[in-house]
Amino acid sequence: MNQDWILLNKETRRTFANAAWVPLRASFNDEKGRVTEVGYVSDVFCCGSVGFPPEHRDTAERLGWGDIGIGHSARPHAYEDGHYSPIDQYQYNDKEPIGVELVFEHPQPVVGGRLWILNPDLIVALHLIKERNNWVRPEENFVVVAREVLDEKGHHRLIEIKREFLIDYLAARNLSLRLSYYRQRVENVATLEGSEYANLENRKEQRDDGRFELLIRSLNDVYGGSWAALRVWRTDVDPEEDAPVMGPESDDNTAFESSKGHRSGYEGVRVEGEFWRDEWIAHQGRSVRVRGDVDETRPQFIVETDGTRIASADLDDEDIGRWLWFRSSVVSDLLGLRGFSLEWYTAETGGIRSTSGYVTHFGINSSDLITVYAYDVARLAAWEQHIWAANNVAPDGKVSNELLAAQVRAEPAPTKAPEEMLFEGIRMLEVGFRQEFNMSLFTHDIDVAATKQHVSRFVSKDQASLLRLAKELIRVVSDRLNVRELRKLSRHADKEKLGSNKLLQDVLAQKIGADKARNVFAAIAGAYDLRVGDAHPAGSNIGEALKLAGIDQSSSFMRQGEQLIHNFGRSVWWIGKGLFGRPEGQ
Repeated sequence: MNQDWILLNKETRRTFANAAWVPLRASFNDEKGRVTEVGYVSDVFCCGSVGFPPEHRDTAERLGWGDIGIGHSARPHAYEDGHYSPIDQYQYNDKEPIGVELVFEHPQPVVGGRLWILNPDLIVALHLIKERNNWVRPEENFVVVAREVLDEKGHHRLIEIKREFLIDYLAARNLSLRLSYYRQRVENVATLEGSEYANLENRKEQRDDGRFELLIRSLNDVYGGSWAALRVWRTDVDPEEDAPVMGPESDDNTAFESSKGHRSGYEGVRVEGEFWRDEWIAHQGRSVRVRGDVDETRPQFIVETDGTRIASADLDDEDIGRWLWFRSSVVSDLLGLRGFSLEWYTAETGGIRSTSGYVTHFGINSSDLITVYAYDVARLAAWEQHIWAANNVAPDGKVSNELLAAQVRAEPAPTKAPEEMLFEGIRMLEVGFRQEFNMSLFTHDIDVAATKQHVSRFVSKDQASLLRLAKELIRVVSDRLNVRELRKLSRHADKEKLGSNKLLQDVLAQKIGADKARNVFAAIAGAYDLRVGDAHPAGSNIGEALKLAGIDQSSSFMRQGEQLIHNFGRSVWWIGKGLFGRPEGQ
């Protein structure tokens, strides 16, 4: 340790009014060694806080460490006259609430310890949920808003909140938060001479809007000194009596003894720096999250072919009558966020469901761009809009025809996305197999909703990601096939050596013939070869695999991904058709 450390020079210059995180309540003591011995080091930080409305700010200015510091705890109180003070009210005088508590203390004497509880009003107002020791806001990509720190015994040491969200809440309630905190650093050294603190002396000073004190004392002065003990007992109780009763205490029925001594021998010097400060955290008069004030940080969007932009606020009108164009990568960017999901309506239209609760209806146009009605983007939270804005481009390829069919002509296209048809085909094949053969086609189930987010044409952005999409398709179908049961159904001479795809192909061949079965499995075989290409690109023939899977390499990678899913799903459907299809006329 050094002089800067013990004098708290850096710490006293920093204020929480400009910090990213603000402590609402803290009681930290990071210490090493024994407090009475040389080598002991400790670093203490304690803090308390209360929110005050403007009408009580003058009174609050007089409150400090002794009033709202760590020694103060928020608890309810019931008066004998029937008056009740709820836990969230801060009272300077009895029955006169002047502030709002943001952290409550809940003593638990029976089970031991005490809990600190974040004010439920703040939790609900900011729409927070708890994950382990963090309070997160799902509507903003599960950002951590507040966090709790506990020691190894499970006792609270800190509850702090991100200032951005704190001042939003304070603005909604028209409160200013008053902090009162204390810092202490201690080091025990053998002697002052020769140590880092050789030229220091005791001092008291006003510094950085707070009070600093440096205290240097010998360990013997701190922990040594005289002591005295007094023992008093009763003499009028007969232990042989069945129900003894003591009378009033007097000199005749009491006795006592006393002892005293001196404790010394503590070698070394204690160097101690302390700092106290009271500080205000003020809001900025704007509450976007709690009160729903207009967010001034919303972006602009390109709306014309010449690059003309219009502010999001001006597009936030259901009757705006404009569409916006985006690169298809926006879908992957959004699906990469927790809580977002993709759903399909037709072959070229779908929706992005976000944590804000909105579903943004989109369409894919002839230029492989995403088109969206402008209002559907402008109504989203500002942070979501910035993701859309980062992928915004000038109009190209007109508005998606299927999107216009739904939004303008009120005639949704009678088409289906290959992504949806794939999983519908898998489900039908699984059900049919169980009905036909009384056995399970797959060894285990998958989370279909989660898998759909990975099996999408938007995943395919380049050749590497196209190969990963093929790998995902094989994982969904081929890797789950019940090889043991399929071998029971197979009549192939080498069935013990065949893999999952070949076994199912042989079962299908028994119904429709080997050549037709081979054609049906072409897309699946191509996808499997692409999966091998993803794992071993140097030793694979990706071009032949793409051809086998029926993919047009002149198309964009997004369209190649769509073709891969479509052809793979079509193979699944034909497998079911070949195994369970009814004869013509029935």
